[in-house]
Amino acid sequence: MATFELAVDCRNIVGEGPTWDDRRGCLWWTDIQSRTIHRLTWPERHVTAFPMPRRVGSLGLCESGRLILAFEDGVFLHEPGGDRFDHVATIEADIVMNRLNDGKVGPDGAFWVGSMDERNPRQATGALYRVTMRGAVRQFGGLIVSNGLAWTADGRTMIHTDSTQARIDAFDFDAGSGALANRRTIATVTNEQGRPDGGAFDAEGFYWSAGVSAGRLNRWSLAGDLVTSIATPAPHPTMPCFAGPDLRTVFLTSLRNMGGATDLERFPQSGGLYVTNLGVAGAPIGRFKDI
Repeated sequence: MATFELAVDCRNIVGEGPTWDDRRGCLWWTDIQSRTIHRLTWPERHVTAFPMPRRVGSLGLCESGRLILAFEDGVFLHEPGGDRFDHVATIEADIVMNRLNDGKVGPDGAFWVGSMDERNPRQATGALYRVTMRGAVRQFGGLIVSNGLAWTADGRTMIHTDSTQARIDAFDFDAGSGALANRRTIATVTNEQGRPDGGAFDAEGFYWSAGVSAGRLNRWSLAGDLVTSIATPAPHPTMPCFAGPDLRTVFLTSLRNMGGATDLERFPQSGGLYVTNLGVAGAPIGRFKDI
């Protein structure tokens, strides 16, 4: 059984989007609500925080070495430590209740990012977009909280989840064109199992999903079978990421404020970044084609 260690006691309000940077040997992630991007060098464990002008829902790596960032209503390119933010696409600036949420670079070299409704109760006003240097193209709508993007190692299958609707959907994926086909729901997840937040594929073709409502890290087959469920030290994990030179180190972000004061008394390190080994390597993540 996997054993989790607290890698960084960062106590993020909403820690999200962990992304392994193989060139720099570091992990990037965002604390959405504090408007901060974090960088952890590994295994040295040196942490650097980069304040952002706005909330960053997700991020990815670029071929140029820059980061691609999803702000509330737009996607930008940025060199960490600099003051330039180069505009790529404006998305849903006219839908004031929405913000961009989970995003990841696909095998096609595009940045895929979805939106979510921030109201209470939330409505299905969100959508998924494919972003290239030519702009953003809407793929489909009807989403409440777009989440969970991940691709199999061969690039032929994409997973997308909706955290509020608790659905895990699979798509056939064309890594050359980025075309989606054959959408099917492989699982509808209960609160007790852990509603699906961020996710990642391992090299064996199984999908690891952060069960944000149950403090679980769940391994799903593409047939929709829950084959492994692991308790996490964080009551509200948000996204796993395979990292390290062999992609066998797994980082897990978490959020701090979902359960209120009771959660914080029981789990004072909620919002931390955790690390473990799941006994399997991960599928590599692409880089955005900005050059």
